[in-house]
Amino acid sequence: MNEQGYHVAIVGATGAVGTEMLAILEERQFPVKELTLLSSARSAGQTLLFNGQSHTVQEATPEKFEGVDIALFSAGGSVSKKFAQEAVDRGAIVIDNTSAFRMDENVPLVVPEVNEQDLLDHNGIIANPNCSTIQMVVALEPIRQALGMTKVIVSTYQAVSGAGVSAIEEMKSQSQSILNGEQPSTEILPVKSAEKHYPIAFNAIPQIDVFDDNGFTFEEMKMINETKKIMHMPELKVSATCVRLPVETGHSESVYIEVEKHDQTVEDIHRLLENAPGIVLQDRPKEQLYPMPATAAGKLDVFVGRVRQDLDEKNGFHLWVVSDNLLKGAAWNSVQIAESLMKLKLV
Repeated sequence: MNEQGYHVAIVGATGAVGTEMLAILEERQFPVKELTLLSSARSAGQTLLFNGQSHTVQEATPEKFEGVDIALFSAGGSVSKKFAQEAVDRGAIVIDNTSAFRMDENVPLVVPEVNEQDLLDHNGIIANPNCSTIQMVVALEPIRQALGMTKVIVSTYQAVSGAGVSAIEEMKSQSQSILNGEQPSTEILPVKSAEKHYPIAFNAIPQIDVFDDNGFTFEEMKMINETKKIMHMPELKVSATCVRLPVETGHSESVYIEVEKHDQTVEDIHRLLENAPGIVLQDRPKEQLYPMPATAAGKLDVFVGRVRQDLDEKNGFHLWVVSDNLLKGAAWNSVQIAESLMKLKLV
């Protein structure tokens, strides 16, 4: 790096996460000396503002990565597989927000509050975990560090924005149709390429991504495998059920954990969470203070509440975890990784 800052590229700059990446780079005053915004040919030519200056989005091609220091990718796995190594070969460090490299044993899968030191072993590409995984491991890591952990069972209540801008628009149009007494059109959820589509408006769909042969969806398997990788605990028992709800932004999760240390209390869990980075404890149920997507949207933190000791298993605890899936679940975690690279003098 020279003293003016870094040459940063965003791939998928016009998408829901790409635009959030741009906003967070500005908000955090990340030292950007040069900015390259890239997209598909279809979106090229659009202009976006950064620090008051207008930047034209260009079509992504290998040569566009010449001179780039940090490349933030959020344009789908196929784009990452096509261009990530091209960027690395030209000297860039790639922070990839797709599933393309997450389970590659040579690629660190990083949530800075949990495993920042894994960045020391990167080979040019760093993977950003799945949005639902990120917020859960942030909430669980301080507990795991202090008390150990043997089991995690999570049920998610995921926002429609996780499926993209078109899914949000479909939810809104479906809601209007139903309120008007009309039949809603269904083209996107649960999976655009699937044979059947269901309305998300006034509904809950227990499918995110396609099903694996074991009966779990790919989204559920991402949570299971990524949690074990991030925490370096292949032996950890993890199970997940992922559900889409008609919420625009903010994933919610009901998480059950079992810890190794005996005789722990809710107050012990509270103390661990209160002092942990990236977490806001909202847990005064008698005052009806608990995390909700409506209050978490637009914020960078992970919110935790409804901490309860299981009534039968004394080593078991229940938590309610909420975060903005486009921010901590995607764009903010990516920029945070870039900040960690600076802190560790890796870029």
